[in-house]
Amino acid sequence: MAHVSDMIAEDIEGYLQAHEHKSLLRFLTCGSVDDGKSTLIGRLLYDSKMIFEDQLAALEADSRKLGTQGDEIDFALLVDGLAAEREQGITIDVAYRFFSTDKRKFIVADTPGHEQYTRNMVTGASTADAAVILIDARKGVLTQTRRHSYLVNLLGIRHVVLAINKMDLVGWSQQTFEQILADYGAFAERIGLGDFTAIPVSALRGDNITEPSAAAPWYKGPALLPLLEILPVEDALRDKPFRMPVQWVNRPNLDFRGFSGFISSGMLRPGDRLKVLPSGRESAVARIVTQDGDLELAVAGQSVTVTLADEVDVSRGDVLAAASSPAPVADQFEATIVWMDDEALLPGRPYLLKLGARTVSASVSEPKYKINVNTLERLAAKRLELNEIGVCNLSLDAAIAFDAYVENHDLGGFILIDRISNRTVGAGMLHFALRRSQNIHWQALSVNRDARAQQKGQQGRVVWLTGLSGSGKSTIANLVEKRLHANGRHTYVLDGDNVRHGLNRDLGFTDADRVENIRRVAEVAKLMVDAGLIVLVSFISPFRAERRMARELLGEGEFMEVFVDTPLSVAESRDVKGLYKKARAGELKNFTGIDSPYEAPERPEMHIDTTRMTPEQAAEAIADLLDGGFDPVI
Repeated sequence: MAHVSDMIAEDIEGYLQAHEHKSLLRFLTCGSVDDGKSTLIGRLLYDSKMIFEDQLAALEADSRKLGTQGDEIDFALLVDGLAAEREQGITIDVAYRFFSTDKRKFIVADTPGHEQYTRNMVTGASTADAAVILIDARKGVLTQTRRHSYLVNLLGIRHVVLAINKMDLVGWSQQTFEQILADYGAFAERIGLGDFTAIPVSALRGDNITEPSAAAPWYKGPALLPLLEILPVEDALRDKPFRMPVQWVNRPNLDFRGFSGFISSGMLRPGDRLKVLPSGRESAVARIVTQDGDLELAVAGQSVTVTLADEVDVSRGDVLAAASSPAPVADQFEATIVWMDDEALLPGRPYLLKLGARTVSASVSEPKYKINVNTLERLAAKRLELNEIGVCNLSLDAAIAFDAYVENHDLGGFILIDRISNRTVGAGMLHFALRRSQNIHWQALSVNRDARAQQKGQQGRVVWLTGLSGSGKSTIANLVEKRLHANGRHTYVLDGDNVRHGLNRDLGFTDADRVENIRRVAEVAKLMVDAGLIVLVSFISPFRAERRMARELLGEGEFMEVFVDTPLSVAESRDVKGLYKKARAGELKNFTGIDSPYEAPERPEMHIDTTRMTPEQAAEAIADLLDGGFDPVI
């Protein structure tokens, strides 16, 4: 490195041990475009002697070739790693850098300032303990400054430092500094941002970065790096109730069974009473095991293995919580969601929700409102687009243990995952459980689905026919029902057009309405299967995610997907209802196959090629499969 610690040369083992036990602060830099975020990080790396000599030589060469500071070093090039960033002089991706001082280790995230990269900024902020918000002293508080401050506050970052940069370009004017401080303070009060520390700096010149600068004798506060070295990190979490999401059930042999995880809050001692959530079972702590031996005290921020005094069922995704103050358990919530995918959030569509080590199926309601992060206005919204933030209700298929995000980031923060592609499409913060999740319970009934199936002499099932408009789904479903009815089976056909005359008459044909259309029909089909009926569902149902959701509502062997495969040209040539003609003329918007997509099934139970089979042959094949698949109900 450009600098070698004397301690390294004299006592390398002592140096490594001291380095291992330093506390770690994660912080991010954010602000408006060209406020100097990358330059600030480059200066911190340079002044903390964390640049190798070959890196320094390369930086000097890059500064001459690509830099914006003339003959001087352009510190921003240390962080702006993408070619596009260097060419445009902006930050696009989140860049993480490690450095350390004698007192602390740091991981800093350089986040982009442009509005279209809000998701990148949220990614960088999700693990941060502190935020350094930069303001160009020449420009003052800008729209992007307000937006990033709002996001920092939304994500619950506890320590905020306001670095008023480029003070050298305004002659280190105390009046300018105080005016910006007053403007920002008024905005911070509006959004509920707590205490923050303002520092006048020049990242390029190094003033007030590692030590107080003589250029600003009127400023009596700390320099930036000394302030970052003393910010408290984990102490507040230790004073909260104990929480540890279980990441792994540790069974190295028959004589040991422990539960491993990261303590997100609180403290733990042997003998403490714990509650396993969501089951609610209780036990006492027998041992706290680590690689270096058993502990008498474990605190927030440590990874440990806990053994219990009793044989209690604990699985990955469960939460160990203090029995005296357990985390609440619920399956419906209000939450703030930051949408991070190019494809919009569709209310009602099933997503995977991952909170800690627990993954469950979740659907999102239509947003209550979305937030204009530039003006803080609450706006009406039907869905959320890329980088938009909204408040929605969540409904899960299983109850989970949680804390509000403001109380515990680990048990209140979650991500949403697309069920088909496994892309992370959103991130969110739980506010509270909805009251109805606590007050609505399943009513026990004496006559169950088995009794209904026995009475009818058949097993309830769903035959889900999907395909383009005009493919022949309804015709085939009608023929199948006629044959089953003649054979004494109890059936019902749910037809797409018929259902829209009643149950779904309020829905249109947007992607969001199509999702809700299928959600409602799937729930109705589930009830009919519970009643012991064979349900023939004839819907275009263009999206794989919703067809998968319908399948997962039912038990093993109760859902049969039939792909009625008809080429678009053939379906359009039939056009019995004249819909394709209207769609081609622009009179019918969002028509599947024309200006709205159809996602063909990947592994249907039956694939019917209507160019090779007549409707009668297709119906006979489906009926034969159903008859062959029935187990007699005694």
